[in-house]
Amino acid sequence: MELIDWLILSFTLIGIVVYGTLKTRGSKSVKDYVRGGNQAKWWTIGLSVMATQASAITFLSTPGQAFHDGLGFVQFYFGVPIAMVIICMVFIPIYHKLKVYTAYEILEGRFDVKTRSLTATFFLMQRGIAAGITIYAPAIILSAVLGWNLNILNIIIGLLVIIYTVSGGTRAVSVTQKQQMAVIFTGMFIAFFAILHFLPEDITFQKAMDIAAANGKMNILDYSFDLDNRYTMWSGLIGGTFLALSYFGADQSQVQRYLSGRSMKEMQMGMIFNGLMKVPMQFFILLVGIMVFVFYQFNLSPLNFNPSADKVVKESIYAEEYLDLEKEQIAIFQQRQETLTEYATSPSNSLKEELVTLNLKERQARDNAKNLIDKAAKDKLLDVETNDKDYVFIHFILNNMPRGIIGLLLAVILSAAMSSTASELNALASTTALDIYRRNYVPNQTQQHYVRMTKWFTFGWGILAIIVACVAYLAENLIELVNIIGSVFYGNILGIFLLAFFFKKIKANPVFVSAIITQIMLFTLFILEQYEIIKLPYLWLNFVGCVIVIVLAHVLQAIKKPDNLKSPGLE
Repeated sequence: MELIDWLILSFTLIGIVVYGTLKTRGSKSVKDYVRGGNQAKWWTIGLSVMATQASAITFLSTPGQAFHDGLGFVQFYFGVPIAMVIICMVFIPIYHKLKVYTAYEILEGRFDVKTRSLTATFFLMQRGIAAGITIYAPAIILSAVLGWNLNILNIIIGLLVIIYTVSGGTRAVSVTQKQQMAVIFTGMFIAFFAILHFLPEDITFQKAMDIAAANGKMNILDYSFDLDNRYTMWSGLIGGTFLALSYFGADQSQVQRYLSGRSMKEMQMGMIFNGLMKVPMQFFILLVGIMVFVFYQFNLSPLNFNPSADKVVKESIYAEEYLDLEKEQIAIFQQRQETLTEYATSPSNSLKEELVTLNLKERQARDNAKNLIDKAAKDKLLDVETNDKDYVFIHFILNNMPRGIIGLLLAVILSAAMSSTASELNALASTTALDIYRRNYVPNQTQQHYVRMTKWFTFGWGILAIIVACVAYLAENLIELVNIIGSVFYGNILGIFLLAFFFKKIKANPVFVSAIITQIMLFTLFILEQYEIIKLPYLWLNFVGCVIVIVLAHVLQAIKKPDNLKSPGLE
């Protein structure tokens, strides 16, 4: 990185922190601090919701996902528009009517305190882990690629977020996220057009898409019910809808974004805006990954994009085998150049088949390289990430982008990390302060006391997130890992809310017990799937968990004497 990159990176990040701190300091009431004084307009809500979900993981991992597997991952988001409509029709009117500060507040009115506290605890568990990962994700990749100290990066990212989130609360998060989204979109559009510019002169965008299509990268829809395939039309529409319903409707990190709206209409318009923009945004990010794939059809790529993995194997007894694989990859690349030249001028099925064959050979070489890296790491008792999807885009940026643009795109990654982490810390602190601390331990204190405690909880969760980031180990593709963690909890949480909204005869105790049993079952199903004892892609856990908790609650209600708890909140 050159001086200009450092200046752009530093100016962008420090400017966001200073702006957010100065613009929003001085909240004196819980309403101001937790709900932003209910001043947010619909476009602020929409951008804030998008920024909360679009973490650094999105911009690091999604292009690499497309590079390896094509556009099929976009099916994961097909349920979002459906969920937005349901949330606008059901969730938002209830939240607005009851004037809640957190999503879990309504569960006390409908059921009881212990159900509210249990659901809030489920949220705190999964979101607390996720907050650490949103810091860890960009830090580990930037550390590996740039040679920066991993723990120092974790601490820097975490502290920058803590500063303005503690100071301004929800409003600080919303205000800064508008600037962060502007940086993010600017950077991604520049990256897209830069890649197009870097391609050979005779390779137009249409030809680039033809080359990607020839290698199966443009296949979007999969109508199969194959459980070996995580991303299909059905997993997206069914599992994705249930995931999105729980995430946007019952996850405080998202609910808090639209509870800050000026009116119910502003909240609903903000969510519809998010529903309309989410799939196109993810499609565009995936398309950037497709363009990176096409770029590396004409430019030699590393055998493994993770420089740490490359170093480990080259310093092991497997170095000779690894070098042979690199020579094989170069030979494949040279042969592919000849085929691509012919295909670009006169496409034919035979040339298309040859391209596919060559890319399959290269993929096999990459898989063999991963096996060697894994062996070398085990011999040295090291934890090395062989899955290099998350390193593809950052490798492209650092090795091909002009100076200045590198700093901007690194600012994109870190801005995204800050925006999503800020939302998570803000939500974790609000839930801890209001659903756990105020409701169960210190119920009768002043507004200033609860604002002060929410700030301390924000600081505490921030420190915990930094600690999680410092001890985390990357075991999955990042974009999948965060959604996997959520899916283990989200179905159960959503089911509890649906019981509250639509099943008025179900009482508190059956819901509480069924929620605990369901969570244990979801953990068990997830573990069984990890050991390949059963086939249940993580997206389906959202649907399965929701169904289980609802069915169990009905069964327990039927076999137990009805309790005498009233349900005043929603009736």
